[in-house]
Amino acid sequence: MSGLRLALPLLLGLAALRPGGPAGATQLGVRPPRPARRIVSLNPSTTELLFAIGAGPQVVARTRWCDWPPEATRRPSVGDGFPPNIEAVLARHPDLVVIYPTGLNDGATRRLGELGIPVLALRTDRIEDLAGAARLLGAASGHTRAADSLARAIESALVRARQAAAVGAVGPRVAILAWTTPPLVLGAGSYLHEVVELAGGRNVFGDVARASAPVSLEAIAARDPDLILLAGGTPSALLGRPEWRAVRAVREGRVVALSDPALARPTPRALAAIAPLRERLARVAISSSQELAR
Repeated sequence: MSGLRLALPLLLGLAALRPGGPAGATQLGVRPPRPARRIVSLNPSTTELLFAIGAGPQVVARTRWCDWPPEATRRPSVGDGFPPNIEAVLARHPDLVVIYPTGLNDGATRRLGELGIPVLALRTDRIEDLAGAARLLGAASGHTRAADSLARAIESALVRARQAAAVGAVGPRVAILAWTTPPLVLGAGSYLHEVVELAGGRNVFGDVARASAPVSLEAIAARDPDLILLAGGTPSALLGRPEWRAVRAVREGRVVALSDPALARPTPRALAAIAPLRERLARVAISSSQELAR
């Protein structure tokens, strides 16, 4: 099972449960030492950022979703992380806990604060959130220079990706499916909507403000996407279902699995994966049915 498919329920849950207001970070509880020496990261995106800025040796625990870089998997897991297992977190004797700000985690955040453990709540819903998150993690871990360098690289890469999407040819119209039974499409509130738009695609359900929404097969057929992008599952499973032939993209074999682990969640790696995705979407959109069948 791909890393993207594994992370999908997590991504949908975060987007659906995030609080209102602008993206950003909140520091809760007591002020952490500078730098923190024993960090428990309960968000896969922040775990990647911590290792990317050189704070990996200070990470003493992670969630089971934190699978990158490979070195991170050698840290003890404290479980799902949504909500976190407080006993498992405390067993690692952290001087800083990095958490995602959602209702699922409110109780754990309060409890950690009561125990005097610093908590840094960082929202990482979209790629544009990463630069700010990197700088805050750098300040908390004592890696400000590396964090600022990474943040500037993220900001520059995001500008380039947006420029490429803006000046490129109009890309294919895409329906992004999280599940097929029943059909669940991803809307403008999802991270993968951002990825597809940066890759030159146009989400046919981009008018759906939420991260995801159940829709009928007839609604997908009426939107008439040029291709179907699967965030979970395999194209063969969908192509073999007669009822889905009501959708032109399926009849023409234009079904693509979004299986690149680099796109599993908002991280700096995702930016590097956007250009290959753009080429893949463009290639599938113009290929003949015979070419797709090869």
